[in-house]
Amino acid sequence: MKTPILVAVAIALAGTTVVPAHAAQYLKPTVAERSYAAGVVTKGGRTVWLAGMGGTKDAQGKTITNFADQTRQAFRNIERTIKSAGGTLDDLVTMTVMLRNQSDGDEFVKIRSEFFKHNKFPASMLITAKDFANSDLLVEIQSVAVIGDTLK
Repeated sequence: MKTPILVAVAIALAGTTVVPAHAAQYLKPTVAERSYAAGVVTKGGRTVWLAGMGGTKDAQGKTITNFADQTRQAFRNIERTIKSAGGTLDDLVTMTVMLRNQSDGDEFVKIRSEFFKHNKFPASMLITAKDFANSDLLVEIQSVAVIGDTLK
């Protein structure tokens, strides 16, 4: 009677392994100076789908009207949301970025590189949008994070 139980436990344990908490395989950036990866491979983990986020208000509720500060605030908002799910910006695997003005693209790329270090950039799409639901928005970022994947 004990043998079938021990076999069942051995089989169950054989399928389990200890893995690191944070991981992803970042495919070589297509254009590193634009601070995005060609792709990000994950295995396991929890997927967190984030809503589009802007940055029209700072932490004190003051209105932000310039592109650079809105972009930094948007990244802080994303970071705060991911943190509430147990992750960090390093867990972002993709983002779709919408800019009101195409001319802000290079500035966005520069600011994004402030938040992502060590060439571990999320895959990304950058588009221009004529109008946003909030008329004060100059940039909106929708993203996906995978927390605790096992490829690192």
